[in-house]
Amino acid sequence: MRDPFEESLRDLLKGAPSSHDDDACLGRVLKTANRQVGAGDLFSLLGHWMGALMIALNKGSAHIAPVSRRTPSVRPADKAD
Repeated sequence: MRDPFEESLRDLLKGAPSSHDDDACLGRVLKTANRQVGAGDLFSLLGHWMGALMIALNKGSAHIAPVSRRTPSVRPADKAD
């Protein structure tokens, strides 16, 4: 897959002569950048997953307690006569 950003970086590095291997340096930079972006995406995914879980628990918590459809019975009040 063609990456225009990577190609522009390679073109910039090919224009300047140097004594070290530019392709290796570019490879290390891109590898580090991809690792950082991947870690950020992973943490973002976990954050969204945790938020969705909290919303689901909040919405479902009202359905946990048993609900009775019977009318409440009238209990005699314990009053002292």
